[in-house]
Amino acid sequence: MQYCKTIKVRARAIKGGMMSLYLDYYPGYRDNVTMKTIRHESLGIYIYENPQTRHDKEYNKAMKEKAEAIRCRRFESAVNGRYDFFDKYNGDFLDYFNQVLQNKDPKWKFVYEHFYQFIGGRCRCEEVDIDLCNKFRDYLMTAKNLRNGKPMAINSVAGYWSTFRAFLNIAYRNKIIRTDINDFLDKIKTVPVHKQSLSLKELRKLYQTPCDIDVLKKASIFACLTGMRRSDIINLRWEDIKEYSDGGKYVEFYAQKTKARNIIPISKEAYELISDGRRRITGPVFEGFEIDMAQKPLKAWLKKAGIKKRITFHSFRHTFASLQVELGTDLYTVQQLLAHRSVTTTQIYACHADPKRREAASRISSALLDDDKKGKKTRKRTKRSV
Repeated sequence: MQYCKTIKVRARAIKGGMMSLYLDYYPGYRDNVTMKTIRHESLGIYIYENPQTRHDKEYNKAMKEKAEAIRCRRFESAVNGRYDFFDKYNGDFLDYFNQVLQNKDPKWKFVYEHFYQFIGGRCRCEEVDIDLCNKFRDYLMTAKNLRNGKPMAINSVAGYWSTFRAFLNIAYRNKIIRTDINDFLDKIKTVPVHKQSLSLKELRKLYQTPCDIDVLKKASIFACLTGMRRSDIINLRWEDIKEYSDGGKYVEFYAQKTKARNIIPISKEAYELISDGRRRITGPVFEGFEIDMAQKPLKAWLKKAGIKKRITFHSFRHTFASLQVELGTDLYTVQQLLAHRSVTTTQIYACHADPKRREAASRISSALLDDDKKGKKTRKRTKRSV
């Protein structure tokens, strides 16, 4: 790694007979967050280019001393970083957190906002220790959802806590905090949750039920036919829909949650669904579809269809998974269609619909009842012959 060896105060002429003071780093150093090479730093300090009066000269002297003091602090930081003295621990922890989350999924933003609220908007890196983190864990256990003000489910709390611990790992790896705190923090256990989904009969009923918002109906049915997440459906563009050599269609996109490249074949019916009334060649496929539509409007449509299950928009993804397995698609293929990294996740989605389990459950009872039926038939024949 390249370290800064010298830092000097320099001046450059600007308008109005003034000069601007700045720091010159040689060689330049690379910022750990932006990865950009920094060679100059403006100090926002200005002096007279040609001081005439005693006041001007005293002013220039005071500003140069101020610039020199800043230079000394910067050089001390450079030396500490070079020899692992960790001066960066005095930095703003919240500012670093905010910089890291820019390339992460939306959950990181919510975790940051919770931590910001917990800590009161101020936190230095040196303040982050085991006790503080455990207090934040306790805070999350009773925290309310920032969007609706309702208590958070334990699995959501566990997910937020896991994300925070992942950030602590990044901070330690980049020498922002002194201790690998994760070694001393307990996980929050999740509880098994039944993932609601629609049966084929319910899906057919929902499809046949008119919806007040046409784009909501199209997006929902498309999610059931493809298993795509709401965030990906909102961002889906006509340019993302490609064609196979035989004329079939597929969607190629980068998932909003995982940032991974996904390729999902879509059926003829799914393509016809979204193409009905198409007005544009490029742009959003579900133009006008908004997150809020997946709340009250969706509930109203489900109620109109007579579906009493607690169905959310994400339930349509579960519906796709469970129906695929129920109709005989193997788990590995379903895993690929859902872009799951582990087949274990796919099993959680669709284990209740596993046709092999259903077949196994029927074997003993079928054998028992079949034998009983055969016995009855034999007894009837014996009586007739007598």
